[in-house]
Amino acid sequence: MEPSYTGRPLWADINLDALSHNVTTLLGAAAPAMLCATVKANAYGHGAAEVARAVLAAGAKRVAVICVDEGIQLRRAGITQPIHVLGWTPAGEAAAVVEHGLTPAVHDGALVDALALEASRQKKNVQVHLEVETGLNRHGLGAVEAVALAERARTLSGVTVEGLFTHFAAAEEGDKTFTRQQHARLMEVSARLPWVPMRHCAATASVMDNPEFRLEMVRTGLGLYGYHPAPRCGVGMTLQRVLSLKTRVARVEDLPAGSTVGYGRTWRNELPARVALLMAGYADGLIRRLSGKAQVLIKGERAPLVGRIAMDMCMVDVTHVPGVVVGDEVVLLGDQGQDHIDADDLATWGETISWEILAGISARVPRRYLRGGAVVKTTTLNG
Repeated sequence: MEPSYTGRPLWADINLDALSHNVTTLLGAAAPAMLCATVKANAYGHGAAEVARAVLAAGAKRVAVICVDEGIQLRRAGITQPIHVLGWTPAGEAAAVVEHGLTPAVHDGALVDALALEASRQKKNVQVHLEVETGLNRHGLGAVEAVALAERARTLSGVTVEGLFTHFAAAEEGDKTFTRQQHARLMEVSARLPWVPMRHCAATASVMDNPEFRLEMVRTGLGLYGYHPAPRCGVGMTLQRVLSLKTRVARVEDLPAGSTVGYGRTWRNELPARVALLMAGYADGLIRRLSGKAQVLIKGERAPLVGRIAMDMCMVDVTHVPGVVVGDEVVLLGDQGQDHIDADDLATWGETISWEILAGISARVPRRYLRGGAVVKTTTLNG
């Protein structure tokens, strides 16, 4: 299938059928809680607007982002359902929060006061979710402060405390002791605020392994995109990979023995070699730590990256793969022939996590959205 755009030969395929399957699977595990789909960081590299539309159509009731700008992006894309802003929001952004009908996490009185002022000025009501600090120690309020802020916010016109939530520190670990302690701390605060109707703490790992943490809503991120947070999470739950990343061979060169490739001359061939140039680099999301470690798929065979990954391109040794020519499709993430490379593989080679691999796929990479194997939409930097 040829790319449905012109330009640099690099693109991501987003399988919307796989995404819908994952939403359905996670909904089944989370029921009766509603599902809030986390689409921050450009939907983990998958494209926020298109993913938001797809997950909401598949049964998610809400979406979550990390900052106000991401929420505004979705509103401008036509998303009308509730959008949670899970990160820290400065009081100076209160006007934008109210104007665009976002649902912010609140951690301090300054933001609550600013929201109340803006809600009055704009003649609107803003719903907020108060974050309770239970052990992650990033942002959020301790039990006493959380109860006090909730009760104060309750008295303010234009502000509705819709929810309480916390963020687990180690839900994907085998030992759930600390996670249970965090859950208990949230429930203690909830018991002191019985008038707050919604609570949430479970993300993908807890949806998979701890149904008792479902409460009224769950927030799923990584699982939507077809990955388990850890090998031990969600045993028996079948998810489908959503994203494939592909490019094409731009040049093939035969190098005599003793040649070097790339910046720093870190790779040298002892025997004559054939090397292919690919248009994918660390500015696209192929992190530099993968240099000399990762593999790609070409003609159904694995070929190793050689030399240092550059900002915009990389090289692979195709000496053992017969018949490689300019234009051949190369899979960086996904299936080809009988083999498969996924974000977990790249994370292992790059000594990182699959979240970083996926979220690092940059906005300049065109994305093709597929249903039933057919491209239904293509997005590029130019639209």
